[in-house]
Amino acid sequence: MPITVLLGAQWGDEGKGRITDALAADADIVARFNGGDNAGHTITIGSSVFKLHLLPAGIFRERCLNIIGNGVVLNPINFLKERDEILAAGFPVTPDNLQISEAAHVILPGHIALDAAREATRGGIGTTQRGIGFAYSDKAARIGLRAGLMREPERFAEDVYAHTERVNRVLEREYERPPLDARAAAAEYAAAARQVAPYLANTARTLHRALAEGKRVLAEGAQAVMLDIDHGTYPFVTSSNATVGGVLTGLGVPAQAVTRVVGMAKAFCTRVGAGPFVTELGGELALRLRGTGANPWDEYGATTGRPRRVGWFDAVALRYAVQTNGLTELALTKLDILTGLDPLRICVAYSYRGECLEDFPQDGEVLAQCRPVYEELPGWREDVTAARSFSDLPAEARAYIARIEALAQVRVTMASVGPERMQLVTR
Repeated sequence: MPITVLLGAQWGDEGKGRITDALAADADIVARFNGGDNAGHTITIGSSVFKLHLLPAGIFRERCLNIIGNGVVLNPINFLKERDEILAAGFPVTPDNLQISEAAHVILPGHIALDAAREATRGGIGTTQRGIGFAYSDKAARIGLRAGLMREPERFAEDVYAHTERVNRVLEREYERPPLDARAAAAEYAAAARQVAPYLANTARTLHRALAEGKRVLAEGAQAVMLDIDHGTYPFVTSSNATVGGVLTGLGVPAQAVTRVVGMAKAFCTRVGAGPFVTELGGELALRLRGTGANPWDEYGATTGRPRRVGWFDAVALRYAVQTNGLTELALTKLDILTGLDPLRICVAYSYRGECLEDFPQDGEVLAQCRPVYEELPGWREDVTAARSFSDLPAEARAYIARIEALAQVRVTMASVGPERMQLVTR
């Protein structure tokens, strides 16, 4: 069977957990292929709200095998915390329904300390300070530790100790920060390794066998196109490939296996952290779109709790996401949040020094100087939270979706109208 890929088509936080959970109902395997515990996928089941950072969203589906692929960087301490939270909620997290790639790289205490130290300088870009970038840096430099080492906790502890001592020299000399306790770090990670080891597997082999057997695989992306290390708004990006190419390298699967690529986009735009954001809004309208933070549906980071920057829908950026990833369809989220806003705006082009740009610029300096060219559409006042088909939506909501489809040249097949599992419009 072919692979279905789910990608964020904006700057992350599009509600991927919500749609992954829906697609996982028909999947045999759900596999994470990039990022680390800097991701935040929120899933609402009844009155319970779960915020996943490492575990694939298929963990809530009884018959799903979940995979953390080799393209992910794993913090074993935070993995165990998340595992225990899901176990306490009554969902199994065992080697029978979860495998971790032995080739995934491990986030170490030194990575987290270096991330925090750099963010405290003028060179900070607003990372989650989870050590993600420094773990990927060590991977690229070929000095990282891979998860398979956790099968030998004593040897793993020695490597953690050596890494921490090496980082301490950088912390003291370059950042004038106190050193970490290398022995304590080694002991903590050795204890974690003993619990993580049963989950380790050759996940590429698992996936190859599953595909040969005709099983259905859902590849779950973290972050989003605009945060991709190569194709995003560099340097204000994450440290992994959040685009469709990351599926192939992050899971070890062949390109021809991917036949369906679902892009995730909010009915407006949000962004966490620094970097250019052409349609960004301020004032009362921004507060209205963001919410107060009292509701899990409000615009605050699931990982950091930071308020998200908000803006009108950006069709220029979405077109770029469609082209870069070959999106075959689009899932639109938070359509209900636009209820009561009239008129609505969609950015259809950028204005740059008097020139009209219809293509997304890769030059960050150019993008930072771009201004939105808007098209206005009428809003709606009807409550859409009970809608389950596109015909249930007000005419204005259907027209808004149709305009997005026309501008991006991709069909909207799903739209969420609330946080609950069942609050999903499909066609």
